[in-house]
Amino acid sequence: MIMGGRVAAPDRVLDDGWVAVTDGRIAGVGSGTPPSGEHVDVGGALVVPGFIDTHCHGGGGASFTSLDPGELLTAVRAHRRHGTTTMLASLVSDPVDILREQVAALRELVQDGEVAGIHLEGPFISKARCGAHDPETLLEPDTGTVEKLLRAGQGAIRMVTIAPELHGGVKAVRQLAESGVIAAIGHTDGVEEQLLPAIDAGATVATHLFNGMRPLHHREPGPIGALLDDERITIELICDLVHLHPTVVRLAAKHAGRDRTVLITDAMSATDAADGRYTLGRLEVDVHDGVATLADNGSLAGSTLTMDTAFRNLVRGAKLGILDAVHATSQRPAELLGIAGHTGMLCSGYAADLVVLDQDLRPAKVLRRGEWVAEVGTATLST
Repeated sequence: MIMGGRVAAPDRVLDDGWVAVTDGRIAGVGSGTPPSGEHVDVGGALVVPGFIDTHCHGGGGASFTSLDPGELLTAVRAHRRHGTTTMLASLVSDPVDILREQVAALRELVQDGEVAGIHLEGPFISKARCGAHDPETLLEPDTGTVEKLLRAGQGAIRMVTIAPELHGGVKAVRQLAESGVIAAIGHTDGVEEQLLPAIDAGATVATHLFNGMRPLHHREPGPIGALLDDERITIELICDLVHLHPTVVRLAAKHAGRDRTVLITDAMSATDAADGRYTLGRLEVDVHDGVATLADNGSLAGSTLTMDTAFRNLVRGAKLGILDAVHATSQRPAELLGIAGHTGMLCSGYAADLVVLDQDLRPAKVLRRGEWVAEVGTATLST
């Protein structure tokens, strides 16, 4: 029993709230006098659903490109300490045979329930907007290559990012959608007329809107205008306030609304680790004051963001509400991944995934599947 806090229920924040947990699931949520039994008093802290990150490349000094199971778990646990109880493991562009090996290694984490699936951010992206992807590894999508990667995943691949202006791009989007895989549009230099057929073919996500795509222009809206304005598209936002200015985050989130906004980390291996030289895929990355940039040209190269910081930035930096942040970090990502009804909200029958945030919105406790995560950030409960 978690009691004595402010509990973020789906439609409102309950003062003097409580969450009852039995056998790894939520048995009840309410306010006032809780049911009898053993309890943890959180002393007025905010209790929110466990965070769900749909776009993450690593953390704790470890990368999801590794074939070492121990290193893969290190990355997962680095984010779990910050409240991420469900996540996709994202891969950057690599030759197809190497991607298949990486997918096979991550597939075991999916089968063990450590991650919810795999996200391929490449190789089917634009060289003109490839960002921190090695341009030598990029491919135009074709049916056979897409199928080869999906077979390697054996159902573990949940999302693939495509630049729809590439030859075969729209066909690949349709192939993914018909295979039950989320087709995301990103790292694209396409114009609006090239994106709309991909949305009609089944694309439903904008990979980190604004970043890695042709910019918005008042006479040519490009991918940003098309994706932000289409009600069929859920937008990802990297809410580190480095990739995006707080005003841009606020404008995009308000226009898309709660039903279409998802916060992501796009975190690389330097997350929850020291500054220094790292690699992202095949490229060298320098991290200084927590900002990751390519060593050769200074371009942003992923982030060192964690979901608790993204939550805090949306509230404190972009000036949106607590429930807006809950929707963007838990409820909407769960719906996107098709696991709503299991996790993403504090509701009876859902998995006991939750985060206790102190008065500074920093994690003090993390509960995953009814078990307390041993190491959690640096926050302490205020009493």
